[in-house]
Amino acid sequence: MSDLIDIGVRRGRLLERIARQRADLGAQLAPVRDGLRTTDRALTWVRLIADGVRRHPAVVAAAVAVFVVLKPVRLWRWGRRALFAWRAWRALRSRLDSLVAGVR
Repeated sequence: MSDLIDIGVRRGRLLERIARQRADLGAQLAPVRDGLRTTDRALTWVRLIADGVRRHPAVVAAAVAVFVVLKPVRLWRWGRRALFAWRAWRALRSRLDSLVAGVR
């Protein structure tokens, strides 16, 4: 009977050790998990763009034609302006959302 108790105690200690090791491993792998999450988001984004290109090849062809017809320098200039406008819009919208949330 004493052997069964010893085996049970040993089993309990082993299970506690396993639980500690799992917790330690989870904590150590947190940066890897975050990196993989970022990679998954990027791959999802790339797949979404690839699907859009497959569904609308005419739009891609038109964009390439515009790029060829217009000078690339001019396109980069307008691209920077568009990016600035988009960022300004996001910042303004974020502030408006926080103001509206503060009024509620």
